[in-house]
Amino acid sequence: MKPRILIIGLVWPEPTSSAAGWRMLQLIDQLLQWTDAIHFASAATKSTASYPLNKLSVTEHEIVLNDSSFNDFVSDLKPDVVVYDRFVTEEQFGWRVKQVFPELITVLDTEDLHFVRRARAVAFKNQTDIDYDTPDCYRELSAMYRCDLSLIISDVEYNLLVNHFNIPEKQLLYLPFIEKELSVEIQKKIPGYSDRQHVMFIGNFIHEPNYQTVLQLKRIWAALKKRLPQTELHIYGAYPPEKVYQLHNVSDRFFIKGKAINVDETMQKYRVLTAPIPFGAGLKGKFVDGFKNGLPNVTTAMGCEGMNAENWGGLIAENDECFIEAVCRLYTDETIWQQSVTNGFEIINEKFADKIWNGVLEKAIMRILKNPLEHRNKLIVQKILWQNSLQATKYMSLWIEQKNNK
Repeated sequence: MKPRILIIGLVWPEPTSSAAGWRMLQLIDQLLQWTDAIHFASAATKSTASYPLNKLSVTEHEIVLNDSSFNDFVSDLKPDVVVYDRFVTEEQFGWRVKQVFPELITVLDTEDLHFVRRARAVAFKNQTDIDYDTPDCYRELSAMYRCDLSLIISDVEYNLLVNHFNIPEKQLLYLPFIEKELSVEIQKKIPGYSDRQHVMFIGNFIHEPNYQTVLQLKRIWAALKKRLPQTELHIYGAYPPEKVYQLHNVSDRFFIKGKAINVDETMQKYRVLTAPIPFGAGLKGKFVDGFKNGLPNVTTAMGCEGMNAENWGGLIAENDECFIEAVCRLYTDETIWQQSVTNGFEIINEKFADKIWNGVLEKAIMRILKNPLEHRNKLIVQKILWQNSLQATKYMSLWIEQKNNK
C-alpha cells in the first residue's frame, strides 16, 4: 500500500519567486515517483504566484494556526508520514501531530539552516566572528532532534551538523537541488558569448542576503561601470521593497527590473551574473539557474558554498578590487567565459542531476517506515525532547486559541 504523505507548508510554494518554492516542488516530484497520496496543507494565505498543486494531483488543504481543528484534520487524514516545511512549522504543528499519532514518522525539510544564515548576518553587520551558539540554533536543532529525518541541502551544513553539533547521521539526509541532466543537445541550444550582453543579479527580496548583495553591487558598480563603459547592470527579484526601487538610476546604468517573468529566457540574454554575497546559508538557486542557462557568475566563497568551488562556473573574489577585476575578465575574455559555462554544465550533471538523486528520499523514508523502533533506538535526545519539549510553544498556542474563542 502506498503511504499517505502530509506536507505542512510554512507558505504555499512560489517556484517563480524563490528557490525555496522551487525546492519544494522538487521534493513533491520525488514523492510523486513513489506515491500518489500526497496532501499539502498551509495556514498561509495564497498569492497569485502560488503554484497550483492540484495540477500535480496533490490535494490542497487550508489549515488554521493555533487551533484544535488541526488535530481533527490530522486525525481524519491519517497520514503515514508528515513533512514539515522548515523548523518553525514543526514548532507550530509538531506537538499537535504527536498528540494525535504519537508514533507517526516525521521529516523536517530545513531548506537551509536558518540559524547559520542568521548568525552569519549578525557577524557581517557587527563585523565580528560568527557565533552559532544562539537561541535560533537551539530551536532549529531541537526540531531536527524531534524529527526522524531532516533534509539537508548543503554538504557543508551536513558536515557542520555531524562534526560540530554531533547530530546522529541516521537523522540526516543530504539532498541537494535535483535538476534534469543537461545533454549535449540541450547545451548546444543555449545562446553563446556573442549573443549576450550586460550583467545581472537576481534574488527574492524577502530574503535579506539578496538585499545586502544588491547594496554591495551598488557600491562596487561605481568603479566597475568605468571599466565596462557600454555595459548595464540589471537587478531582478520578486517582492522588491521601495528601498530597492530607490536604487534605480538610468544615468548610472543601474536598473531595477523587478520580478523576472521567465528566468530561463531572462538569464540567456546576459553575459555575467554578479553576486558579491556577504552572508547566507544553504545553496544559491540563482547559480543553479545560471548554470542551466549558460550564464557564468562572479561571487564570493560564501556564494559558492556547498557547490563546487574547485571547478566553479565563473570566478570567485573576496574583496571589491578582486571582484571588479573578475567581472571584467569574465565579461571580456571569451575563453575564460566559455570554460566557466562548461564548468557550470558539469556542476549540474555531476552534483545535482536527477539520475543521481531519484529515489534517495523514498529509500530513506521507507527504511524508517519499515522499522521505526530500530531507527529510533538510541536516539536518546529525541526521547528526552518529546518527553519535555515544546511546553512553552504548546501552551502559548493553547492560550491564543482560548483567547480567539472568547
